[in-house]
Amino acid sequence: MLAPYAVRVEDSRGRRIPEPQHPYRTDFQRDRDRIIHARAFRRLEAKTQVFTRRYSDHFRNRLTHTLEVTQISRTVAGALHLNADLAEALALVHDIGHPPFGHAGEKALNAAMREHGLAFDHNLHALRIVENFEQRYAAFPGLNLTFEVREGIIKHSRDYSAHEHPDLSEYLLERRPPIEAQLIDLTDEIAYNTADLDDGYEAHLLTLDEIREAVPIFENFYIEVAKIYPDAAEKLQFNEVIRRLMNRFADDLISNTRAQVQSAGVGTVEDVRRCPERLAAFSSPVDAERRQIKEFLHERVYFSQSLADEKENAERLVRELFAFWMAHPDVLPRSYREKAKEESLARVICDYIAGMTDYFIFEQYEKHCRR
Repeated sequence: MLAPYAVRVEDSRGRRIPEPQHPYRTDFQRDRDRIIHARAFRRLEAKTQVFTRRYSDHFRNRLTHTLEVTQISRTVAGALHLNADLAEALALVHDIGHPPFGHAGEKALNAAMREHGLAFDHNLHALRIVENFEQRYAAFPGLNLTFEVREGIIKHSRDYSAHEHPDLSEYLLERRPPIEAQLIDLTDEIAYNTADLDDGYEAHLLTLDEIREAVPIFENFYIEVAKIYPDAAEKLQFNEVIRRLMNRFADDLISNTRAQVQSAGVGTVEDVRRCPERLAAFSSPVDAERRQIKEFLHERVYFSQSLADEKENAERLVRELFAFWMAHPDVLPRSYREKAKEESLARVICDYIAGMTDYFIFEQYEKHCRR
């Protein structure tokens, strides 16, 4: 019972290399399974989301965050009668291009590339992973994913200019992505805004009183929870508030996106693509609440003094390792030395570092830079 503007798997633009249909899995389900079994997906378990294990091994890592985004995405897509299999595949792959050390690692890697007239973008790197780096099949390089999943990898969170990225011209850059892809950036925000409040509270970077004072929607729900569960432990009351926040954002995303679709009068996927703006969105009041939480987290968690040393250390490790391999390319692994004959050395080193887990990059730093 898909909506008329949902992506139908039978209308997929297909794979680069045609394959026979599977007897009991659709192409989007096969894409989901290929992503789950990819080495790059497994490595997410050892990549920082926000908090390292210095605080606790209960906190989200890049993999558990991805699973939370996937759960929310599939729920929202189902409620909107979209293709939940496509939304699920896109959610599972949306962070696969992130380097070690979270956004600190990405910042340092991009800065290193800028010195060579290049850049690092985790969405574009994710496309390189699924197109080339994963080597699991004898018949083709990469994962040979469908067009819709590859398109969603690069377009789920931003629009790329065809002028600046002629290499991406096949992905209809002048048009919006399907709603299944548009949802992912928003479900990502639902997941990390609520999770980072939770982890920040657990890490004792945030107190309950601070959150209540700075985030009005949190305070509103806390008052409600305290009336219903006056004798519950503080952490259980906190959990109830987080649950209500998640429901509020998901409910609003569903209802407002449905209203946007109706207002735009779209009836097909092509209508969605031709819309001047994306249709998936929060309502204005809820989007304001989202921004309040995000700004609070930026001030009190992401750029807090408590995390500053870890972030600076992470950036330094990436920067020094990058410089080391630029000066000593002969000590790169053989496969990367071979790649450097065809691509710029900076890009090859960037690819190598971006694929590392937090653990492995520490090992490499100790081996090459701790002199």
